[in-house]
Amino acid sequence: METSPAVRLEHTYSATPERVWQLWTTAEGIESWWAPDGFTVQVSKLDLRPGGELIYTMTATAPEQVAFMEGAGLPLSTESRKTFVEVEEPSRLSYSSLADFIPGVDPYDFLTVVEIRPESSGTRVTMSADAMHDEEWTERLAAGRANELANLGKVIDA
Repeated sequence: METSPAVRLEHTYSATPERVWQLWTTAEGIESWWAPDGFTVQVSKLDLRPGGELIYTMTATAPEQVAFMEGAGLPLSTESRKTFVEVEEPSRLSYSSLADFIPGVDPYDFLTVVEIRPESSGTRVTMSADAMHDEEWTERLAAGRANELANLGKVIDA
């Protein structure tokens, strides 16, 4: 397994930490922004406690994303499972994600940590994630998470 640097992203939102927390920890909130552009998310289980699970299905809907997924040999819909490790309302959330959808790669877990901190201009979110199995997938993870954080900003600003 190739080693990659961990993903670290930061974004400041014009909302309270409680509002950001609500968007990150409810099915309605997650479904409103979680997916990268061109995808939708449907939450089927949300048990917000250490050891609890978030299970959702992400589906490619935009023509360019459908074409990318088909070209990469990936299904258009993927069920994802995350297990909560830390739940400290409204300041810290961490979860382990199961990567079990990559052709030719044995399933494995990777950790994401989200820190939510008030500051004078709103709320600062710092997201850190473990590297995935190779550089290409780590870059995809970083791009997807950056897009998701931008989408969270759009929901907050709407």
